[in-house]
Amino acid sequence: MPRKPAQTAGEALRSAVLDEYELEPHELLLLDSAAHTADSCADLQAIVDRDGPVTPEGKPLPALVELRLQRLTLGRLLASLRIPVEDKHLPARPTRGFYGKPRSVS
Repeated sequence: MPRKPAQTAGEALRSAVLDEYELEPHELLLLDSAAHTADSCADLQAIVDRDGPVTPEGKPLPALVELRLQRLTLGRLLASLRIPVEDKHLPARPTRGFYGKPRSVS
């Protein structure tokens, strides 16, 4: 029997979420974006693993810089889904805007 190809990071993420939760159409759009972003992260990580984190000139590899940005994006997309965190070690807190709470000016 032929072996089933391994799931991509995005497929695994999508399956894991949909196995546990029923999502509204707007949440499915966020999940699809998160899945694509997870695939991008996996592709970029493969490049960093292959080429190392720095260029021969000692500068950060462009793939490493983009990986960091994609991971931030993935985190924000997942936070937007507001999936409950069941880890007792993590503090529960509501999502906040990109820049956080405004500071009062004295």
